[in-house]
Amino acid sequence: MSETLGVAALENQEGVDQMISNALQMLRPPPAMKPSEWAQTRIRIPEGNAIPGPLRLDNAPYQREPMDMLVDPDCYRVTLKWGAQVGKTMLALCVQGYCIEMAPRSQMMLQPSQGDLQAWLETKFSPLIAANQGLQRLIAKPRGRDGVNNQRMKSYPGGILMIAWSGSPKTMRGRSAPLIVCDEIDGYERTDEGHPVSLLWQRAATFGDERFLLETSTPTIEGSSYIDDAYRAGDQRRFYVRCPACGCEQTLEWEHVSWVGRQSDPDADLAAIDAHQPHTARYVCQGCGVCWDDGQRIAAVRQAHWQASKPFNGHASYELNELYSTFRRQSAIVQDYLDKLKHQDLQTFTNVSLARVWSETAEQADIDDLLRRLETYLADVPMGGVFLTAGIDMQTDRLEVEIVAWGIDEESWSIHTAVLYGDPLLGDVWEALDRYLSTTWQHESGIRLSIQAACLDTGGTSGYTQAAYQYLRTRTGGRLFGIKGVGGWGRPIVDKAQRKHSGRNAPRINLFTVGVDEAKLIVMRRLAITQPGPGYSHFPTDRSPDWFAQLTAEKLRTRYLKGQPIRQWTKPDKTPNEALDCRVYAYAALKIINPHLPHDAKRIKDAAALLPKEKLPQDPTSEVQHHTPHLRPQRPRPPLRRRRTWANDW
Repeated sequence: MSETLGVAALENQEGVDQMISNALQMLRPPPAMKPSEWAQTRIRIPEGNAIPGPLRLDNAPYQREPMDMLVDPDCYRVTLKWGAQVGKTMLALCVQGYCIEMAPRSQMMLQPSQGDLQAWLETKFSPLIAANQGLQRLIAKPRGRDGVNNQRMKSYPGGILMIAWSGSPKTMRGRSAPLIVCDEIDGYERTDEGHPVSLLWQRAATFGDERFLLETSTPTIEGSSYIDDAYRAGDQRRFYVRCPACGCEQTLEWEHVSWVGRQSDPDADLAAIDAHQPHTARYVCQGCGVCWDDGQRIAAVRQAHWQASKPFNGHASYELNELYSTFRRQSAIVQDYLDKLKHQDLQTFTNVSLARVWSETAEQADIDDLLRRLETYLADVPMGGVFLTAGIDMQTDRLEVEIVAWGIDEESWSIHTAVLYGDPLLGDVWEALDRYLSTTWQHESGIRLSIQAACLDTGGTSGYTQAAYQYLRTRTGGRLFGIKGVGGWGRPIVDKAQRKHSGRNAPRINLFTVGVDEAKLIVMRRLAITQPGPGYSHFPTDRSPDWFAQLTAEKLRTRYLKGQPIRQWTKPDKTPNEALDCRVYAYAALKIINPHLPHDAKRIKDAAALLPKEKLPQDPTSEVQHHTPHLRPQRPRPPLRRRRTWANDW
């Protein structure tokens, strides 16, 4: 019929009536649909996802209510403190799509960083638009004349989607919209003007009752997690399931997941890491104790409902962990827990899988506990230590050094510490450092080990920095690395090297930056591990209480700047912390080389096999032998044996 409705159609009344009817049809408002109904009708999940094709909210029933709060006239804010694999990004995309097609309005999308923004555009937003013709038809074409479509702005009839990242105030300045979507807000950088979410919300005040905020994130640190504070400010809704056996309503909690090998706490789980059987995982009902398999758990999730614990005041807040995901097996979640536990990354599991904040107070080791753990080594380097590194801290009148042996899964043994007195502006102390670093150390297998990587801190006043540069310049090409500590969270332990001048007309040196805040956090967490194994820190009997006081001198505290929580390492004035700095630098040396520690264990085994028969070693690749501490006379350290050029001989 549409082909016949040309100019000729206007020559008769029937054609005119048909054309008017078609025009009126175009003016007809879309049918009233909630966002969840629209999403199920119109959204297709792009290829490359776990389940491509039409969106089925039966697979994620917990998404319906938060999505529909967009059209609740009494709601102005929705907070999602959600874990991984539960679809918070898809929920946000559906809200944005609804506000493009069904209820057009301008929007502001905020990501933590430029990289996050680019990844969201390329892997989430653009594929979704390409897979949904209705949305694709509405958004302006790139380089078209009907609107704007670039990396910062997408226009459509009735509004504009503006895109920014929190680390760039320029991309946010002067922009406002009635709908604000903030993704992973715990990763946002606070500016001098305040928190980015607060700034965008304040700018949206001109839209009055039309403004709406959707904020999502996995939580981070207790006391400084923005999403956790936002969740607590809302009505705190949780998803309640019903037991198929007794009918008891409950939320799914990690403590009620059971499997063969599970112990009473994470430390005990780590000590028995090889005894766990994740495939036996079941959920235990809090009411009757009946165990649910994955099918029963998923069936219960599909019949669950949201329930608030505080009165609703316009702010709906939701908490959800990975146990509610219909796409994840309990065995896989348990395996993730064990993997994170083994690699001393329980915070990631707590934040990302359990959607809980991480408390850092439990990570702070007690000096008395560390002193009770002292061991008598049977050699300079115990059997489990297979790779030696050194951390060197420079002061105005001395150099302080710690040598650390690293084993499989980064279990560590403190081997030796030294204080080399002398002015770094003069040459004597550097010669003493050369002699010290050239020392070889007796391994329990019978062979001798050399230091295989060392990091020298170049910080301090300009003159001392140049002295360190000069020392490093004459030792280029080896495994002695200059480093500079840089504060700030989220930095890598070791970043790529920068080329720095070591003096006028002198060659440049490689200078590595070390994320000291993150590195100190790893050191402190490992000091708090109480069972030998992955990440555990061993210390010999000659370590003094004063040395441990230096090692634990800094505490992680949260202070508030303009009302916003800031995490900082602090220590009392004039309290020495050189032992902690040396340990951080020794760890940085390990991360620069990034050795394959099982290979080094095999190398030691092979070398020891060549020793005379009466000196054949134990197998360093077998389970590490942890000796009960006992006192014995301390034999002298091996003599310092000078190599020709320590750094270049590596």
